[in-house]
Amino acid sequence: MELERKPSRPDSLADSSISRYKGPRQNKMNSAVCFEAAPNLGEMPSRNEPGSSGGLRALLGGNFGDWTFRLLTAIFAALAVLLLAAMAYQMARASVPSIKTFGWKFLTSTEWDPVLDSYGALPYIFGTVVSSVLALVIALPVALGVAVYLAELAPLWVRRPLGILVELLAAIPSVIYGLWGIFVMSPWLRDFVQPTLQKFFGWTPFFKGIPRGFGMMAGCLVLAIMILPTIASVSRDVLLAVPNTIREGALALGATRWEMVRKAVLPCAKSGILGGVILGLGRALGETMAVTMVIGNRPEISWSLFAPGHSLASVIASNYAEASGDLYLSTLTELGLILFGVTLLLNIMARLLIWRVGRGPDGARH
Repeated sequence: MELERKPSRPDSLADSSISRYKGPRQNKMNSAVCFEAAPNLGEMPSRNEPGSSGGLRALLGGNFGDWTFRLLTAIFAALAVLLLAAMAYQMARASVPSIKTFGWKFLTSTEWDPVLDSYGALPYIFGTVVSSVLALVIALPVALGVAVYLAELAPLWVRRPLGILVELLAAIPSVIYGLWGIFVMSPWLRDFVQPTLQKFFGWTPFFKGIPRGFGMMAGCLVLAIMILPTIASVSRDVLLAVPNTIREGALALGATRWEMVRKAVLPCAKSGILGGVILGLGRALGETMAVTMVIGNRPEISWSLFAPGHSLASVIASNYAEASGDLYLSTLTELGLILFGVTLLLNIMARLLIWRVGRGPDGARH
């Protein structure tokens, strides 16, 4: 029986396959032949010589365009850091008279008397921290629910227009929120919400006092509405970035839609969600106009949400144009420096929290 002969490979492929298995002796012979065929290779300029383009490229660390791009981006990054340092330096320099006059007592005093030049920052620090934290507590569950609905549950014909409407809330000027708070929200709180809360929870220190409408509650609600679209938009984008394989794997294991979101999607997106929370907290800390219009603007410390309050940003905005003496101006500048420090400190703590949450129990990244 005659066997069918298989077609042989071309000679070039056969030679290449044979040369691949040549020993070191044959490789040395090939190298010698190559150098004999090109005797002038040793006279070519080295890439590491200073006069050659290769030496210049090695000196610059690569291509000249890459080096220029790296230098420009480094300059821009340094400018951002220098701008932050310059702002802190100028505020600290303008605050020197107030620091020399009051010292650390300025942070713990509750007195504010421009006539006697006696000032304290504690009511404003208290109002800023309380209003921002309460606004975050109110806005975070709602914003997270909006983000989960838009990313996981909403049909396509609802997802896009509703997402645009949520993002438009962040584009509304703060003075519009303030006017809405004055004419709509404050009367509603005074006539319906606060009397009801006082009736059922008046025994607690948080709902005591006269229902005025204006006060810490109104400021917290306005801030919550203002930071809600920021947290919701960032959280939605983070949830949409979670790979679909994670969702499919959870559903394949028998998880319900709720279990899939709670146990698979949210743990993967928690670092990004915390980033959105940081952005919302930053806006709440620095918000001025809307809070000034509804918080009551009274420098006092009270645990009641019905009582008027004040914040660092609102006192600077409302008093800076009327400040007459040098010490008064220096005091307001020191309040700005304190607001700068509080914002920076809270952002550092939040970044550390993100870094900690983003790591596994064994120290590895998720």
